[in-house]
Amino acid sequence: MKVCIVGAGAIGGFIGTRLAAAGQARVSALARGATLAALRTHGWRLDGAGGRLQGPVEQASEHAAELGAYDLVVIAVKGPALPQVAQAIGPLIGPDTVVLPAMNGVPWWFCIGVDGPAGGPLQSVDPGGAIAAAIPFDQVVGCVVHAGAALSEPGLVQHRSGQGLIVGEPRGGASARASRVAALLAQAGFEATASSDVRQDIWYKLWGNMTMNPISAFTGATLDRILADPLVRDFCAAAMGEAAAIGERIGCPIAQSAEERQALTARLGAFKTSMLQDVEAGRPLELDAIVGAAYEIGQRLGLATPNIAALLGLGRLFGRVQGLYPEQVRA
Repeated sequence: MKVCIVGAGAIGGFIGTRLAAAGQARVSALARGATLAALRTHGWRLDGAGGRLQGPVEQASEHAAELGAYDLVVIAVKGPALPQVAQAIGPLIGPDTVVLPAMNGVPWWFCIGVDGPAGGPLQSVDPGGAIAAAIPFDQVVGCVVHAGAALSEPGLVQHRSGQGLIVGEPRGGASARASRVAALLAQAGFEATASSDVRQDIWYKLWGNMTMNPISAFTGATLDRILADPLVRDFCAAAMGEAAAIGERIGCPIAQSAEERQALTARLGAFKTSMLQDVEAGRPLELDAIVGAAYEIGQRLGLATPNIAALLGLGRLFGRVQGLYPEQVRA
């Protein structure tokens, strides 16, 4: 299988190295700058508990037209970068290409084809529908990443936790292509699952990390310190209750209690969220996909979400002060 990784950062490099090292795919990269130079010099590289893993890069370029079309395109960029990236990756997508967005939060396609008031493109993550216009919905397979990784240097990934990748059809149900993608990932050592309801899987992950990410970002606290403060913990539980109410209305019910999920999160200890890592690196905040989308869906449904609104307001104010979030107001 011909695979192209778009965004060879922590998660993209994690997936790309595993696939290339397993020898079941020819793995290329759309990258730029120091990352592109590192890939061309060293190939795919990943450091983990078992030592260093390396794999060959089939092709690497900053221009999609130089790479051509692929069987599988894995998009692993940060949410704020996706509108621009979506306009650039057209040459990678042929008529039979599967596009797998391995990204945080609610994806741009999440409410497309959904009946009722929640249906339709999400302005919070795809203003004006530019991403949906550039990436055919019928070629998308959803993905949820349950793994933690970071970059030690450009092109060198440090695996920190988890091996889980869940893939599935945006419309739900089983499909041969989702099963093929899951099998390919499993052969590369991932705990890969083909889900019949990937929207549920996406919402469950969001419900669990929607509060931790922004709070860690604007306080600088690791997960253990957030959960150790009873007032903060109760605030998080209240926001999670609002997200669970939204999930119930959109066919993504949550079976756990907030307290049960917080107990699972506490096992991670002094863990830095992806959003806190972004703040420390001076990268734009993925606030819209993680908090803004939940707020927008709640507004469409007419649900009161004061705690989610507070998270969004505080998060974007912090981001603007730090120069990590756009100045224009998104309602």
